[in-house]
Amino acid sequence: LSAGVCCCCAALRPRYKRLVDNIFPEDPKDGLVKADMEKLTFYAVSAPEKLDRIGAYLAERLSRDVVRHRYGYVLIAMEALDQLLMACHSQSIKPFVESFLHMVAKLLESGEPKLQVLGTNSFVKFANIEEDTPSYHRRYDFFVSRFSAMCHSCDQDPEVQTEIRIAGIRGIQGVVRKTVNDELRATIWEPQHMDKIVPSLLFNMQKIEDIDSRTGPQSSPTGGVKEENPSVLAENCFRELLGRATYGNMNNAVRPVFAHLDHHKLWDPNEFAVSCFKIIMYSIQAQYSHHVIQEILGHLDVRKRDSPRVRAGIIQVLLEAVAIAAKGSIGPAVLEVFNTLLKHLRISVDLELGDRRSSAESATLSTSSKESDERIVQNAIIQTIGFFGSNLPDYQRSEIMMFIMSKVPVLGTTSQSLDPSHLGDLGTRRIQIMLLRSLLMVTSGYKATTISNALPAPFLDPLLSPSLMEDSELRQLVLEILHNLIDRHDNRAKLRGIRIIPDVSDLKIKRDKISRQDVSFMKKHGQQLYRHIYLGCKEEDNVQKNFELLFTSLALTTIELANEEVVIDLIRLAIALQDIAIINEDNLPMFNRCGVMALVAAYLNFLSQMIAVPAFCQHVSKVIETRSVEASYFLPETIFKDKCDLPKSLEKDETDLFFLTNKIAESLGGSGYSVERLSVPYVPQVTDEDRLSRRKSIVDTVSLQVDILPGNNTEDKIDNAEEITFEALKKAIDNNGLEEQEKEKRRLVIEKFQKAPFEEIAAQCETKANLLHDRLAQILELTIR
Repeated sequence: LSAGVCCCCAALRPRYKRLVDNIFPEDPKDGLVKADMEKLTFYAVSAPEKLDRIGAYLAERLSRDVVRHRYGYVLIAMEALDQLLMACHSQSIKPFVESFLHMVAKLLESGEPKLQVLGTNSFVKFANIEEDTPSYHRRYDFFVSRFSAMCHSCDQDPEVQTEIRIAGIRGIQGVVRKTVNDELRATIWEPQHMDKIVPSLLFNMQKIEDIDSRTGPQSSPTGGVKEENPSVLAENCFRELLGRATYGNMNNAVRPVFAHLDHHKLWDPNEFAVSCFKIIMYSIQAQYSHHVIQEILGHLDVRKRDSPRVRAGIIQVLLEAVAIAAKGSIGPAVLEVFNTLLKHLRISVDLELGDRRSSAESATLSTSSKESDERIVQNAIIQTIGFFGSNLPDYQRSEIMMFIMSKVPVLGTTSQSLDPSHLGDLGTRRIQIMLLRSLLMVTSGYKATTISNALPAPFLDPLLSPSLMEDSELRQLVLEILHNLIDRHDNRAKLRGIRIIPDVSDLKIKRDKISRQDVSFMKKHGQQLYRHIYLGCKEEDNVQKNFELLFTSLALTTIELANEEVVIDLIRLAIALQDIAIINEDNLPMFNRCGVMALVAAYLNFLSQMIAVPAFCQHVSKVIETRSVEASYFLPETIFKDKCDLPKSLEKDETDLFFLTNKIAESLGGSGYSVERLSVPYVPQVTDEDRLSRRKSIVDTVSLQVDILPGNNTEDKIDNAEEITFEALKKAIDNNGLEEQEKEKRRLVIEKFQKAPFEEIAAQCETKANLLHDRLAQILELTIR
């Protein structure tokens, strides 16, 4: 009777339950009953409205089997669910999916690794199914949290640990694919999800031993071995996640990377950080690159008070990001990037000087390592600025050059952000050197069509400022920047080193015809260039590199900017430099005097061969030959040796050792050059800054009188130095003598106006007016007091 009752009750059960029960064999080892599974699948497809009940009943059985540890039946239930999911595509599948996800969650919550892997595999299969209609109510918060936790598995068994981590990464990959394909894809990009997903992937990526193998663009795995590696799988998932990021959610995906690197202290050393951001830059869409750069700069601002090595690590990451972004889109806020970098350069210098002061006060050496670390930060910033600037288009690079130059603290000018009075002498010098080094890297490779575009007046004036001549290293940087901008045909490498070149034609110098714009530039600003070279030769702290750079400056000016008028001016400048060494009004050391003589010899040898006037070449060669025999210390090959015997004095009467103006004028006059101006000695232009500068002013070195033009002739100097005797007084009283002196003076003034360059006359008149204005201001100030 009881058996009949059971059969009767079984017959009363719903059909879908009977079909579900039939797929389970008596022995779970036999696996899914395929024939009954086909019947269940046919029933589900024929009556899709029953799918939700089928799913609920399967979920009920699975939950009961999980609790009873009947894992064989669990495997059968999940296999049946997977087949139903793959077979059924209809509107009624939505409730069934909820039951399916509930069963997957049950498996993931269990402590059995096999069940966790089973649930993950089922979820991945589900994620690859494209649903006909979007689901507006379904959320995957639990799965994000659970898969992220599995990525951090610390199981004692290494194999089990690896298996669970791989399952967690594949689960995250499934969530990403499912939500991106869904209409509600924005939910996965919320910060609470990204803060779990990204660190989980980075945690597994840290396990890769060969970091360099991952830094390029994504390459698809070719073997099953790579797929079993959590590190490679995590990297591929990370690349896929970033590749799907859009404009609005890019920042949410990048910011957790900074938090992870901060928490695990991965900025020093920063190999993993660099590799992460290389992956980011290669994976995201090119037009979003500037977002990442802005985020790195923002994080640098946040960590500005951290240790130097941490900041250096962040800047190195920025450099690598810029190197990749420069090939695509860097973004519109270019000036903001440079402004941030320059701000951190200033902070680094301040910290370095503060450490130095504190160490000096406490008489300890504990901060020496901090100072060297700050130098690492500064070098990293300069390298980044240079690389960033060198990859910009020319129109943007010229703006950056002006921007950086405006930040250089120059005495007598107002800087946009740097006040020399607050920095002190040492701080001002450090800032000047750092910014000029940055500018040097930005100007590297810059090719302007005209020199006026490369050296506009607002840029040239502060660059050639006397404030940047107080230090040997500063002068070297200024000259190297000038070389980058003037050298438009890459001739500088051929001119490296100061020497007597036997045959200039062997150098194969490249040059074009001087354009009208360049001729106009030299008329306006040529005196500034000459003056900078002239004053640079008079500095006592010059070393061999300074003379080499001065020679290169003269040679490049000859190649790029010299017409016949400029050639005459350069010869006048060279003769004036020779007079510096001979007369020695500035009491220069003997090495400097001989170095200037060697510089003049090397340059005139180069110039004579460039203009190819035989008589001029003959005079220069004769003087060089005489020097090689009688005074080899006047030649660069000798004076710049490590051990060179210097003369005790220079004899002014040894004219065979000097380049003579009259000989040069005769040789050039026969070749059609206008040599009248050669008889007028070169006098450097005086600027307003000379009166403000702390260095010895040019006003003190040039004889200025109350006349419109100063009397710089040798005869006037001799008359001024004449002793006051009875005969001299008698001559002074004689009216005829006064008239002759007045006539001679007028003749010299007229000759000066006829032969001297207009720019030189205008500069001297302007100087005279400025001096009179200053004198009147002093008188008025005394009167008011």
